[in-house]
Amino acid sequence: MQVKALGYGLRLNGMMALCSRLFRMPAHFSGVYGFKPTHGRVASWPMSNNELATHIGPLTRSVEDAALMTEAMAGPHPWDYTSLEAPPQHYAGQLKAASMRGKCIAYSPDLGHARVDPEVAEAAAQATKVFADMGAIIAEVSPPWGKLGPELIRFFWPAIYAGRAEYLPQYANRMDPGFVAMLRENAHVITAQFMQMRTRRFEYVQQIHDFMEGYEFLLTPAVSVAAFPANRLQPAHWPKHDWDWLMWAEFSYPFNWSGSPAASVPCGFTPAGLPVGLQIVGRRFDDLGVLQASAAFEEARPWAHLRPPLVQ
Repeated sequence: MQVKALGYGLRLNGMMALCSRLFRMPAHFSGVYGFKPTHGRVASWPMSNNELATHIGPLTRSVEDAALMTEAMAGPHPWDYTSLEAPPQHYAGQLKAASMRGKCIAYSPDLGHARVDPEVAEAAAQATKVFADMGAIIAEVSPPWGKLGPELIRFFWPAIYAGRAEYLPQYANRMDPGFVAMLRENAHVITAQFMQMRTRRFEYVQQIHDFMEGYEFLLTPAVSVAAFPANRLQPAHWPKHDWDWLMWAEFSYPFNWSGSPAASVPCGFTPAGLPVGLQIVGRRFDDLGVLQASAAFEEARPWAHLRPPLVQ
């Protein structure tokens, strides 16, 4: 399995462990299952200077493979002070132990603000009905914290890389143009602003956790668009911007920051034959619950054998 992603991977017997801040995106674009465990479940080294937003988890052809791989990867490490002390559960052996009947599940098609392509939105909406058919209680929501995210991510994403600005005078003509534009546009940020926005982000994350207390899971599209040419920052039919690709990636960063377990499970194809992922988000530490919900969906709507036709 080959997956192009914003991160680095480790191939293990046909499965891949991917370290990336935007972990579910490769799964969505590639039609495979991607699982992001609770932050700290899998230790990370070297530590990343990106506000604890890096996660490590598996990309696989089945939920069971992801469960097995998470068991192998999980555990504490003294070099990662965010790693969790608790040993991993026997996830694979408990995948079928939970029913979706009676579970209260939130569904948000756009988190109250995100633009989503119609064919992606339709696939996610139809996938949500599968949980209703399994007996879950579905509540369509527009979470009040959702609309607070875009300003925060567009501050912190450039801030993570602010130290690279020192290389602009010498190497700007050899660097990615979007990256250069981002650094130049945000070169004015000072420490006081950073700390103020950090406080706001902590408040934002607390709102996510408070919201999740009312639901066992939250369902959303994994990404707003289907796969598009890798040499573009945005799909051709989306607004252009010198560096802002986050406009089609509004469903990932909230749950990176909150440290919540989340998965992208294949839920269909666009009319052009491109895969679409449904994101399943759980409460922090409920890694098993997200895997069980994913397994229930996989059993109700088998996907691993499906392949779109190969066309020019």
